[in-house]
Amino acid sequence: MKVCVTGGTGFVGSRLVEVLLERGDAVQVLTRSVQKAKSKFAKLPSEQQDQLTLTQYDPLVPSQWAQEIAGCEAIVNLAGENLAGERWTPQKKKAIRQSRIDGTETLVEAIAQLDPKPGVMVSASAVGYYGADEQKIFTEESEPGSGFLAEICKDWEAAAAKVKDEGVRLVQVRIGIVLGPDGGALSKMMGPFQAFIGGPIGSGKQWLSWIHRDDLVGLIVAGISNAQMSGTFNATAPNPQRMEAFCQILGEVMARPSWFPVPSFALEALFGESAEVVLSGQQVLPKNAQTAGYEFKYPTLKSALQQILVS
Repeated sequence: MKVCVTGGTGFVGSRLVEVLLERGDAVQVLTRSVQKAKSKFAKLPSEQQDQLTLTQYDPLVPSQWAQEIAGCEAIVNLAGENLAGERWTPQKKKAIRQSRIDGTETLVEAIAQLDPKPGVMVSASAVGYYGADEQKIFTEESEPGSGFLAEICKDWEAAAAKVKDEGVRLVQVRIGIVLGPDGGALSKMMGPFQAFIGGPIGSGKQWLSWIHRDDLVGLIVAGISNAQMSGTFNATAPNPQRMEAFCQILGEVMARPSWFPVPSFALEALFGESAEVVLSGQQVLPKNAQTAGYEFKYPTLKSALQQILVS
């Protein structure tokens, strides 16, 4: 199968590309920097290098690259500006919106030009769709929440939904906090624990709906391969944790104490509105993924962290 991937050099996308190549797929990565992508995949075996195509593209302008993706049987849309780690200035909010919503609309426009069209598009969204709540349990049938992230996710999903008008099967994955080696949220949390000053962030009561990166990639691959999968799937492990418990388990796996909480006001002073990414959360369950028969490799936080940090 020929699979086209946007966001293919990121923390999730690069691992997805490796897995697709390992299973024998031809992979085309749409990237704003071919040079960066070459560096990212430089260590791949030569036979996998032969299966990989890197295509320069502007995510806001279809132009020439629209025709270069002809022949792709599946599209995976993971592109998006990083949400955490800096203030949401008006310029940052614009970049977040453009990269997700405008970029997805442009991709759908490109797909509309193709004949034949790909059979499936797997498109990213996020659990921020549900808003923040410490009490509710959210499944795919739950109503959307309010706030900047919820609005972004709703518009992002609406942009992707237009691909169905082209006769393309759509799988939307609402992604939780992704855990894996060498990047992502976990790499930022480990530093204080390694220095023996780790602990919960904020109240410690907020829910963290997490997923091991290999399970997220596995769910995306299932969405590509399983013609019966369509619609929305929560890409979260079946056992979310509150921040306090999450940090306690992380400390146990790292053999470090979890005793030094980071107060909410400190993050709010540093990051402003964007602090809500870690200070608020939601308890999200993967009902549709389990109904579709997806079996999580790492259903519990301890098993996920042990694989990442110990294995």
